[in-house]
Amino acid sequence: MTISKDKTKELVKEYGKTADDTGSTESQISIFSERISNLTDHLKINKKDKSAQRGLMLLVSKRSRLLKYLKKTRLEDYKKLVEKLGIRK
Repeated sequence: MTISKDKTKELVKEYGKTADDTGSTESQISIFSERISNLTDHLKINKKDKSAQRGLMLLVSKRSRLLKYLKKTRLEDYKKLVEKLGIRK
């Protein structure tokens, strides 16, 4: 499921380097995490929604790749972000 523009701006402001920094790794990961959370809640109710399951797997994969990149380039930022978002690693 999608998230509102207001929620996206709020996440970018909190995790990005500037208020309009939608391209930074941290802000992208936070947006993906929010979308994953929304899809997970949706799939708890609608267990047979196969397209949502596929979308969830794609989002998890994208977030995983971004986390891998962040871990490789800036380990301290990676640790802070994982702790702040509560991602299992």
